[in-house]
Amino acid sequence: MKNLLLLFALLWIAVPLEAQDTLSALLEDELVRNMKGMGGEEIQPYFMSYRVNEIKNYRIRSSFGQLMESFGDHSRRLSVHVRVGSHELDNTHPLRGSRYGILITDTGKDLPLDNNPEGIRQILWRETDKNFIQANERFARVQAETAIKVETEDHSNDFTHEKPVTYHEQPFETSDTDFDVAAWEEKLKEYSAIFLQNEDILRGSATFIFSYERKYFVSSEGSNITENRLTCRLFISGLTQADDGMELPLNLSYFGFRPEDLPGHGQILADTEKMVQTLVRLREAPVADAYSGPALLSPESAGVFFHEIFGHRVEGHRLKQESDAQTFKKKVGDKVLNENLSLYFDPGMERYGDYFLNGSYKYDCEGQRGQKVTIVQNGILKNFLMSRTPIEGFSNSNGHGRAQAGYQPVSRQSNLIVENSKPYSESRLREMLINEARRQGRDYGYYFVTTMGGFTMTGRFMPNAFNVTPLVVYRIYTDGREDELVRGVDLVGTPLAIFSNIEAAGGTRGIFTGTCGAESGGVPTSTVCPMVFVSQIETQRKPKGQERLPLLPRP
Repeated sequence: MKNLLLLFALLWIAVPLEAQDTLSALLEDELVRNMKGMGGEEIQPYFMSYRVNEIKNYRIRSSFGQLMESFGDHSRRLSVHVRVGSHELDNTHPLRGSRYGILITDTGKDLPLDNNPEGIRQILWRETDKNFIQANERFARVQAETAIKVETEDHSNDFTHEKPVTYHEQPFETSDTDFDVAAWEEKLKEYSAIFLQNEDILRGSATFIFSYERKYFVSSEGSNITENRLTCRLFISGLTQADDGMELPLNLSYFGFRPEDLPGHGQILADTEKMVQTLVRLREAPVADAYSGPALLSPESAGVFFHEIFGHRVEGHRLKQESDAQTFKKKVGDKVLNENLSLYFDPGMERYGDYFLNGSYKYDCEGQRGQKVTIVQNGILKNFLMSRTPIEGFSNSNGHGRAQAGYQPVSRQSNLIVENSKPYSESRLREMLINEARRQGRDYGYYFVTTMGGFTMTGRFMPNAFNVTPLVVYRIYTDGREDELVRGVDLVGTPLAIFSNIEAAGGTRGIFTGTCGAESGGVPTSTVCPMVFVSQIETQRKPKGQERLPLLPRP
């Protein structure tokens, strides 16, 4: 065990601590040199930034009680951003026509892991030159389109004016990033071995990822930022298949900043046992037909609901694109949710009660301080999530320009908190559900307990709809029968209709933690939310596979 611990420690200190800050100086020096060198061009850059994400992961995975992998990796990913033109009009201006509404992203470039100045400067020079040429070509298209097409709906600038920031964190000490690899390997084998208890379980695995990220940002405005992020995730996943071919997955997800933040070993074992029991019951559960009527969303399911259906529609950069439906752009000051609900994003929060928040950071990927942003107050829309792409009425960033390593940032969600000024108990919400089902002539309402995720459409040239994927769903009957587990349910609909049907919410909160994928890649997010009662939802039958069950029993 000591040898494993030593190997892991060496992985994390492969680059000397005193050399880590050398990278920040190299980025700044090369940026100044390149900006000066481009000063003689006919069209010059007015802004440039370098962003580097240095990421060190350790990953352990087991399946059915056997260790499948245990390894560490270390990478550096560079993203170069060049703007030509001016703050008023530049190469990032949305193009209309053949690429209408499409944001062009970049997947970046790997940097050497050591701080050899020559090697790093060569890559910075080549990537800067490439991005400068691309920026000029796109700016020419922007200028041509501006001259021949109708006036845009949004007359805001293309880039905000912000003050430069200097902020530096020292790299973590080895003791901060050390953990007992051998002990976690044994734990994961125990978790996944539970899936051996039932031969109907086709896949059963446990994965632990411990990650240290050091983020660098320098810009031609004078910003120079280094910030650390330490996280750990534990995923437990199982899958069974019904006789009709429908695959039935379930997942457990735990998040913390350090391994000791995760629940105790006994609790995780108990949670996994319960998940196996639910998987077995799902195989025999009836398939639900299409439905329209009242529903309860558990706190975790309501978190997915608000993230997917509401959160993406308040990301400011979308509201600048004329291809976007801009659901809420003209609704500032209007009621958009139940008057008892308030909703805000706060990347500065690392905890909410007992929950650790995955969407926390100090500075975003454009070098702006992450701010608390109240989006809805007592049902009234107040604000949007803003990057450095302004829209009319919102001319500055509030620190929500985010991106995966190597991608270009746009406005994205962080930690979403839904608060309720008039909470009801779960029993009272169930009573509301039953009464509403009776009023609508329904025999039952739905209770969405566990939800995996979903997607939402925000464009104008397609139905402005959503699809959320529940995994554990019950029917709550109006005649007092026991709740019935069902399968094959997808929650679908359109945003404004379903928001208007939110009637009440609970007091106890749950958390949904995940990685949100969109134009700028995957970014970590969390949503803390109470249980929600909706008077009218719509479901459709989930698609299912056509493959038969394995002919032979599992060993």
